[in-house]
Amino acid sequence: MTPTATIDTSAEEKLRIGTHTLASRLIVGTGKYASYELMARSLELSGTDCITVAVRRERLIDAEGNNLLDRIDARRYTLLPNTAGCFTADDAVRVARLGREILLGLENPGADWVKLEVLADKKTLLPDPVATLEATERLVGESFQVLCYTSDDPVIARRLKEAGATSVMPAGSPIGSGQGRPQSE
Repeated sequence: MTPTATIDTSAEEKLRIGTHTLASRLIVGTGKYASYELMARSLELSGTDCITVAVRRERLIDAEGNNLLDRIDARRYTLLPNTAGCFTADDAVRVARLGREILLGLENPGADWVKLEVLADKKTLLPDPVATLEATERLVGESFQVLCYTSDDPVIARRLKEAGATSVMPAGSPIGSGQGRPQSE
């Protein structure tokens, strides 16, 4: 018997990010699944209506020629392209533009937004706040709704917001470390 999941969001408030309204507050990624079939089933069971896709790092077509985007119903899910794996503002802007073009071709409503990640270090994957601010200014100027991954510095968070960021998401700890935020004493 295959397990099924249902999520009742009728009593919950919908999540609004910029001009996007999501029924589920859960945003799920497409990476690290053993197969596209497992990914598609996991996305379905999650109840999400928004999926983030790493445009630069994601292998859109696997060794067998299968396309990741063939396994995602672009009419059902709002796709949120992200710039994971970018280390300069120029690279992040280029990847955001690529994501927009892909989603425009799919007629997906996520074409106008981007989860912006500009990293400073390959080992810790901590963000580069200066390059993030530069990329935010440029992308906002190109009518993107920018969701910024940045450091936990409140000054840079304020500057990103002033630059027009739709959302500012400060890092609590290095990506994948499982450390969480350090306890303040």
